[in-house]
Amino acid sequence: MSTGHDSASPGLAFRKMHGLGNDFVIIDARGARAEAITPALARALGDRHRGVGFDQLAVIGASGVGDARIDFWNADGTRAGACGNATRCVAHLLMSESGAPGVTMLTGNGQLAAWREPDGRVTADMGPARLDWREIPLAGPLDTVSLPIEGAPGAVSMGNPHCVFFVDDVAAVELSSIGPRIEHHALFPERTNVEFAEIRDRHHLRLRVWERGTGITQACGSGACATVVAGVRKGLLDPRVTMELDGGVLDLEWREDGHVLMTGPVAHVFEGHLSPQFLAGIGA
Repeated sequence: MSTGHDSASPGLAFRKMHGLGNDFVIIDARGARAEAITPALARALGDRHRGVGFDQLAVIGASGVGDARIDFWNADGTRAGACGNATRCVAHLLMSESGAPGVTMLTGNGQLAAWREPDGRVTADMGPARLDWREIPLAGPLDTVSLPIEGAPGAVSMGNPHCVFFVDDVAAVELSSIGPRIEHHALFPERTNVEFAEIRDRHHLRLRVWERGTGITQACGSGACATVVAGVRKGLLDPRVTMELDGGVLDLEWREDGHVLMTGPVAHVFEGHLSPQFLAGIGA
């Protein structure tokens, strides 16, 4: 894997990857230029017209724990505590680099493990679901199985907050208007991701997502994990499910130890360098 900067190719190196259309810019900052990663860079890079465009920015850093550290940024320049599909993409890169069958990565949601399946898909252990109102966080002591919001959504944290609705017809949900309203609801002091799920049976469901700080996305790994947990807690789902998102299919399992496993494909799109002119324009 290339490092963040080299003299032969001035600028800042990056990769574009996606998991089910949930797309990411990945910067390897283990070698150099870690100081260039700022909110302004994230906003400029996330601009789909004047930058590269992404749902999240993932920055790989050196770590004394595990194989690497990953920090996540939203397209609006805010930090994200977790990003499941980006975790799987970075895991793929690290495993390809080392030849190892699995890796561990330090994230804002703790140390996460990932490994490659025989069919080439990547599984990430996204850690334990957090269910207490303080951990999500909510504005006060509420029942996280059914919040006092129309539709009685569940609340779950997978390192970032999620508000999960179960509906009869997910295609009929006006996500572009409802999503931002729930994201900024007073019950969520740090805002929230918003999921709408349509259950086909106890092992299959359809999901659409509004991501905090980004908007509508083709898929959301942490949101998929949160949805399984919320559905099991409401008695609607079994712990192992197949989930159809706008960008593709994930397999998920909420284990008895509280951890959530997520399995799906990853794709490498291209590599490039941010030009010195682009970086100078944002003060990087």
